[in-house]
Amino acid sequence: MAGFFAHRIYNSVRGWGTNDSHLIRIIVTRSEIDMEEIDAIYREQHEQSLEEVIESECSGDYKKILIAIVRMQE
Repeated sequence: MAGFFAHRIYNSVRGWGTNDSHLIRIIVTRSEIDMEEIDAIYREQHEQSLEEVIESECSGDYKKILIAIVRMQE
């Protein structure tokens, strides 16, 4: 299941622009369940952590909040 969400996150950030609503929905809804596993799979598949991809694709308070949610799993 975590692989599915890692792929969905990748699809949300690839190409021109970011699909913010999909990215937010996945990170917020999975944060208490399996975000650590999603991050590990994402790193394995894309050689970049979720925090790194958020850092490069997002900005402002939006970026800070998503990074804080991802870091809660560490």
